[in-house]
Amino acid sequence: MTRPRTAVLTALLFALLAALTAGPSAAARAAEPPAVVLSQKEGGKGGTLTVSGSGWQPGALLMLLICGQGEPGKGVVGGTNSCANTDGRAATVDTRGAFSTRLPVAEPPKPCPCVVHVAVVTGPRGAAAGTDTVDVAFTVAGHPTAPLPAATGDGRLAVLTSARLEGSGGVLVWFGAPARREVVVTVGNLGQNAVKDPVFEVGSRHGVLSPQYEEQQWRGTIQPGRKALVRLPVELTAGAHGDYRVSVRYGGKVLVEQPWAVGRPWGVTLFWLLLALVVPAALFRIGMAVVDRVRPPEARAPARRRRPRRGGTPASASASDPGPGPRPASADAPTAVLPWFTPDSAPSDNSPTTKGRS
Repeated sequence: MTRPRTAVLTALLFALLAALTAGPSAAARAAEPPAVVLSQKEGGKGGTLTVSGSGWQPGALLMLLICGQGEPGKGVVGGTNSCANTDGRAATVDTRGAFSTRLPVAEPPKPCPCVVHVAVVTGPRGAAAGTDTVDVAFTVAGHPTAPLPAATGDGRLAVLTSARLEGSGGVLVWFGAPARREVVVTVGNLGQNAVKDPVFEVGSRHGVLSPQYEEQQWRGTIQPGRKALVRLPVELTAGAHGDYRVSVRYGGKVLVEQPWAVGRPWGVTLFWLLLALVVPAALFRIGMAVVDRVRPPEARAPARRRRPRRGGTPASASASDPGPGPRPASADAPTAVLPWFTPDSAPSDNSPTTKGRS
């Protein structure tokens, strides 16, 4: 029983010692900054050299270039514009954090001092120190040499891709709310110094009017030779519609100008149409109510006048008429006269023309 226990304890002890010895070395490798080693320090145009590296993050894609106007620790003046980009190479870091590739020697567009520029393109960045670019001194035989240009201060930003407007208007924009968009553009630093928190000027104009610019600060740092995606908000006035142009300016120079077609706020037009119909109808109803309220009571219910009857009997007399049927004779009532006889020409009982009488 004691032998199996002893064997288990021994195995655990060896495993613990291996972990303790491997831990510091792994941590040291993780904290080790990326390094680049060249097979030769000088070469002529048309030759090749082997570039090897260690301490990089596994799976990262690297870009290798020979650049002019560069020094280790200072970077490359002008970014990749000072490099032989057509003769560059790409390398992928293996699982151990190392890589090795052959790079053709080419003359850069700028004079030496020259360097071999290794930078991360995609994937995980460099080591724990945060470095994703390494420059190693290299001499291109027969290439001109000139001192590095003096620093000019701020970097120089340029547009690398076409700009676009992102975003959409909501329901409130249909009723005259301000339209909002984002100007999205990719810019690159062509200068020799890093640009930190650049301040852009965003403006919009309509027709022939000049744009009204507002300052928009972008948070971030653009290193020399690097690029960044910049998003800048832009907003129009309430009720604005028609064809607009959005401009982005940096350092007094217009970088991009993007057209923007803003639709008409038809909700406002519908509101005014409804108002034009409802308000007159409401005023008419109010006026009629006021007139009905202030006119006298006699005018409110006028007495209906009866038309006289055909026989010439006034309406007051017909009001006392008991209705159809025999009427009682009245001594005062005048004798009805036929229309074709006058009282003087009516026949009488003593007239000799009366038939049957002598």
